[in-house]
Amino acid sequence: MRNVIHIIGVLALALLATACTTPQERAARMQAEMTQLIAIYGPACAQLGYAANSDPWRQCVLHLSTREELQRMGNASSYYGGWGPGGWRGGGYWGPYW
Repeated sequence: MRNVIHIIGVLALALLATACTTPQERAARMQAEMTQLIAIYGPACAQLGYAANSDPWRQCVLHLSTREELQRMGNASSYYGGWGPGGWRGGGYWGPYW
């Protein structure tokens, strides 16, 4: 439950931040984010055998960052959305027999 509230809060802040910025500011922020992702995951993709600054290398960078982000989210992305304690297995807020 705490993760869901945290994710909703982060998404709300991101939406609010994008609503108050110009397209140029958003592009600059996205460029800075991509530069950070390349600095973090680029060496790992190069070690995996991808040629630096190639399209497969860029896809590798995005794949590794997405994978880590999904791991941080944990159970919030379970089959039924992860609502309630235990996700769909525990019945969550809907109960076990809905």
